[in-house]
Amino acid sequence: MDAADPTDHPSLLLVDDDETFCRVLGLALSRRGFAVATAYDSATAVRLAAIDPPEYAVVDLNLAGDSGLMLIPELIALEPATCIVVLTGYASIATAVEAIKLGAVNYLPKPADADQVTAAFMASGGHAFAPINIRPLSVKRLEWEHIQRVLHDNGGNISATARQLNMHRRTLQRKLAKWPVRL
Repeated sequence: MDAADPTDHPSLLLVDDDETFCRVLGLALSRRGFAVATAYDSATAVRLAAIDPPEYAVVDLNLAGDSGLMLIPELIALEPATCIVVLTGYASIATAVEAIKLGAVNYLPKPADADQVTAAFMASGGHAFAPINIRPLSVKRLEWEHIQRVLHDNGGNISATARQLNMHRRTLQRKLAKWPVRL
């Protein structure tokens, strides 16, 4: 690869509404040989991908209220070979499964660095010998996973989720405002 010729670099679309994080990760990925284009929302991401479909994409799960999951099929429709990694600060089993079903090759919890993102692209085929965690999930983590699954099933509607969980809406909002419980 010739560093002076950007056309030799694989194209990467980075989509995250956190402009600082996007700038830092974009710079780190460009240092690793990618030609990085950044978007801070879904509409801009689709517009950039329509002009030049990327070989790789890093998509944040929560894009200022929009779901990054909705962006996955749009990117794949523009270029079926696009290798997509989903990043999220709100990791849950339900959203990880949905991301993979929609066509993402990997799913990483934030904070993720450029080395982890690059490794996620390269490990897109899965690993049959991945270690199995023999320690069961904590009750708090199981609760978090269940809430995330029910919230996803209700299309992100907090009131409907609270009713289904037989929980006060404000209590649910407080639980959702916290970071995910450690595994």
